[in-house]
Amino acid sequence: MSFTVFLGNLPAWVTADDIKGWLAAEDLVADSIKVIRNHETQESKGFAFVEAPTAEEMQSIIRRFDRAPLEGKLLRANPAQPAKGKITMTGAVVTPAHDQQRHRRQRKPKEKETAARSAFATELAKAL
Repeated sequence: MSFTVFLGNLPAWVTADDIKGWLAAEDLVADSIKVIRNHETQESKGFAFVEAPTAEEMQSIIRRFDRAPLEGKLLRANPAQPAKGKITMTGAVVTPAHDQQRHRRQRKPKEKETAARSAFATELAKAL
C-alpha cells in the first residue's frame, strides 16, 4: 500500500531538496519526493508527491503542511489520489477513456447554454 501525500500550491522555485529540508527540520521522513514539472519548460507545476514510509508518517506530514503559509499562499497537503489508469482501493480499474466517457455523460449542455452559443454563432456569422 502506498502512503503518498499530494503537496500543492507550491511556489515555482521549490525543489525536492527544499521539501526534504522542511521534512528533516520537523523530524519527518519521506522515502521519495517528486516535484512535478512541465515536460517542455521544466518549470514546476506547483505540486509534488511525497512518499511516506508509513500511514502514521503520512498523516504527520499532512498535519504539518496542510494550510501552512508560504510566500503569502497556503500549502495544500492531503492523501494523493490514484493516477488514472491505475487500480483503485476497491479493485476497479480506471482508464483515461473510461474517465472521459463518464465526464461526457455527466455534462450535457443546458438550453440556455445552447441558445447562447446559437446566438453567438449567428452574430459571428453576421460579422464575417
